[in-house]
Amino acid sequence: MARCADPQRDPLHEMAEAGLLAPAESYTAIAHTKAALVERTGLPGVAGIWGGRQMVARWFIAGFGNDEQRAAWLHRTAAVAISEPRAGAHPKLLTTRAEPDGDGFRVSGEKAWVSNGPLADVFIVLAITAEQDGRKRYSALLVPRDAPGVVLKDTPAFDALRPSRHCGLVLENVRVPRTAVLGAEGTAYETMALPFRDIEDAVGTFTLLGAFRFLRRRLARDGAEADAAKSLGAISALIAVFAAAAELVVVALDNDVLAGKAAVLSGLHVLAAEIVQRFRAHQARFDPAGGAVPDATLRDLDVLLSVAKGPRRVRLVNLAREAGDFEAP
Repeated sequence: MARCADPQRDPLHEMAEAGLLAPAESYTAIAHTKAALVERTGLPGVAGIWGGRQMVARWFIAGFGNDEQRAAWLHRTAAVAISEPRAGAHPKLLTTRAEPDGDGFRVSGEKAWVSNGPLADVFIVLAITAEQDGRKRYSALLVPRDAPGVVLKDTPAFDALRPSRHCGLVLENVRVPRTAVLGAEGTAYETMALPFRDIEDAVGTFTLLGAFRFLRRRLARDGAEADAAKSLGAISALIAVFAAAAELVVVALDNDVLAGKAAVLSGLHVLAAEIVQRFRAHQARFDPAGGAVPDATLRDLDVLLSVAKGPRRVRLVNLAREAGDFEAP
């Protein structure tokens, strides 16, 4: 922070100067640093830039790369390109293809909302490399930013999560060698893309935690009337519960038992929405003029909680069914 005069612009250079860009030792370390960055700045987007770089490196490159791929890209900025315009990330709707071409592939297609894309040195592109019985088989391909045929597209104005940046990615007959395949060919969706959603959720809870702690510190501490103090106490208690549950989940991730904490992970998002509501209710009642709680931070929280609403709803319904509380019509 001493090196970063304005964290709302791209702080990656200052992060490098501070020695923050070396691969973290665990997902727990990534999570704790994300929380600290947001607690200090009030900017979830700062954690998005740093944490996104770390998680992609740890999961995709360190987790599935061979020695040569790790040596080439582990210390560089990689961005994952899965979603596509009008298709999202649904595997049945994705169309980007990598056609065999001698000892490599020709990749063509378009990707949307690539997180950290404008900063990336390499893109991990999910592309169809085969079809079996009508089922698309996907591979993850390492596509360097400067490869001929790679075109970055500006995304529409997005006034949230600064300084985190996104872009569209157009691939026009991009030639990559077969050594660009990350992991086993034809298995990338089920082995990489699908599990990464839960990893993002588990580590992402600490972005929320950092924002909650930042907002709590902005509210009055001393001399508050009894009702205001009670409201602040309730918020503080819920943040403490959130922190304990988030720690449980990220430790489970490092111990490769995250699947056993699926209900806790879903509960964290329900609790996060409740905490945001309480911040807003407290502000409306005890600080109607505003100023104590930055609107920009609350808007960022709204955006974070709106991501992947569909899959989260499905998980909650499944939890109800597993508990025997819901009968499908």
